[in-house]
Amino acid sequence: MELRVLRYFLTVAREGNITKAANFLHVTQPTLSRQLRDLEQALGKKLFIRSSHSISLTNEGILLKKRAEEIVYMVDKLESEFSSMKQMVSGDIHIGGGETDAIRHIARIVKDLHEKYPNIRYHLYSGNEEDVADRLDRGMLDFGISIEPAELSKYNHLNIPAKDIWGVVMRKDSPLAAKDAITAADLLDLPLICSRQAMNQGYSKNEFADWFGEDLDRLNIVTTYNLAYNAAILVEEGIGYAITLDKIVNTSEESTLCFKPLEPKIESGLSLVWKKHQVFSAAADTFLKAVQTEFIRQ
Repeated sequence: MELRVLRYFLTVAREGNITKAANFLHVTQPTLSRQLRDLEQALGKKLFIRSSHSISLTNEGILLKKRAEEIVYMVDKLESEFSSMKQMVSGDIHIGGGETDAIRHIARIVKDLHEKYPNIRYHLYSGNEEDVADRLDRGMLDFGISIEPAELSKYNHLNIPAKDIWGVVMRKDSPLAAKDAITAADLLDLPLICSRQAMNQGYSKNEFADWFGEDLDRLNIVTTYNLAYNAAILVEEGIGYAITLDKIVNTSEESTLCFKPLEPKIESGLSLVWKKHQVFSAAADTFLKAVQTEFIRQ
């Protein structure tokens, strides 16, 4: 006995007319009549008293109506409960990474998910690559944003459809602001504001040090930083030029600052990473599925 046929039966019982019921169900009258005859044959009982203009229930039909209403109600309730479980997904998701404009891709996914799952909370941790990896390994983060090149053998990962571009943030009244790009020679003797990671020659993934070459110690580093926001304030105050990534410092028309890429260009790919064999919470699993759907589509 199919649930669909029970719904047909209940509609006919409610309408008291095959034609009206067929119109309501958007099926043809012969199809509906055949389904009712098949139901009677399957049960071995006559369910309807038919006349030329109406149809009514036999005693057996009245019993079936009562039981069918109970069955349909419970099925509808079960479907509703499973559907509402999506709205009941709640919990905390911890994501770590360095300062990068790629967080916009994550933010858009979070925004879409928040409309469906308002009880999920997101916690962002800002740190360098080593900090993020350490927190991932200790289970303090669910996900991390890793900058290429990176050692990903112990992680699952998904490429983020974005690239980080290295360059120099400077005041718009700087002589170098007229240039399209900045070379290594341009940086010599300038007062530079660099991230501590960029100046760590022992760091295996130090792209800036590799780009500049063996004369890195000739640079005039006046300040180091770990937050580009603070570095931008130092640039605004005329302390120096900040080596940083594009789109993480305000260089809009209203800003006094501008960004110039390095030449040759340094581009860094990014990945969303998580520990292999990690058992996710319902919230983290929901987030990961949304990320996979969005990033694969792009």
